[in-house]
Amino acid sequence: MQNSGFAYMIAKRMNHLQAQRAAATSWRERRARINTISPGIIVTPLAYDEFNANGEGYQAMIDISTEIVINLKSSAISITVWQKFCIFAAIMKLDLYINEANDYARDIGAPVLHPHVAIIHYDEAGEIRHSLNRINCYGIFLQREFPENLTYGIGTYHEGDGSLIAFSPGQIGGKRDDGTRRQYHGWVLLFDAAFIHGTEIERRLNDYHFFSYNSNEALFLHPQEKDTLAGLMENIRSELLSTDNADDVQDDIIFDYIQLILDYCKRFYARQFKEMSASGSNILARFQQVLIDYYGKGRQHTDGLPSVKYCASELCLSPGYFGDIVRSALGESPKDYIRSFVIHRAKNQILSGQSIAQVADDLGFEYSQHFTRMFKNVTGQTPSEFF
Repeated sequence: MQNSGFAYMIAKRMNHLQAQRAAATSWRERRARINTISPGIIVTPLAYDEFNANGEGYQAMIDISTEIVINLKSSAISITVWQKFCIFAAIMKLDLYINEANDYARDIGAPVLHPHVAIIHYDEAGEIRHSLNRINCYGIFLQREFPENLTYGIGTYHEGDGSLIAFSPGQIGGKRDDGTRRQYHGWVLLFDAAFIHGTEIERRLNDYHFFSYNSNEALFLHPQEKDTLAGLMENIRSELLSTDNADDVQDDIIFDYIQLILDYCKRFYARQFKEMSASGSNILARFQQVLIDYYGKGRQHTDGLPSVKYCASELCLSPGYFGDIVRSALGESPKDYIRSFVIHRAKNQILSGQSIAQVADDLGFEYSQHFTRMFKNVTGQTPSEFF
């Protein structure tokens, strides 16, 4: 072997094999995942200097390693391979991977009633341990209480903050297993993406924005709304429990119940948006202030026009939930409102005597033609015609 780079590659490949054949399997049993693998130590003159500076740390690693000596033209080079876990593993501290709907049912000891649908009644499940989950199916959690400091996506969900939260594949939710057990009350509906593939539910998924909402945007249910959803989940369970119903139309009935639940969630969220607007919610006022501050701070010169994503982030809302609130209150999308705000500023600047090029640049347009096009789309006339 003629070069240290090739030796490095061999060391790395050896550790890959160790991780694939041994480490990955053992860590999977502990519900963890190895994300990165580092090769063993290649002892070069630079490494000797590091060894002398941190001798105890290096020696500890060498003591549990197997040494392989590879002779090079100029000198001997030692490569050590850790026998056990010769890796630096970035471990996601998850307790459970819910790769299919029934993984969660099995984990808490709930009955499995359908290969692609899990319906769980917490009241009958008894006390359960917490788990922080990677969820790779769709889920609706209808609960009277949630764990304290529940993780929901990138946020934290506090107990008593809401009544219903929804998950879509790829999201993270739950609470790390700290060894405690607790009795919860309510229902859980989980269903696999494969179950709804090619159905009306899949075609309408984009209408169900609540699958992408953040934790502070959970659905706060009225008592009768809770009863409605709980009743539908009870019907799903009854349908699946009855052996007399195991026929060719059972899946169609389950599809219909799931779609009905999703449509009710959509209706109840719409009710929540209207109540927020009617109760004098200051979100719209804050939205306008975000736009004013954006231009006041000169962000348009570095970031261009303000975006819906930026405004939603400043208001601590997800873009989907933010858009639903604005549409419910104003009858137009946040993007349309931003465009109207920008054009209103443009009119004032044009009337103050600024040139079209100056106005376009000051508002954050990269090219004045883009400004002219937006101005005409909004007002029906070009900036020159307006002036």
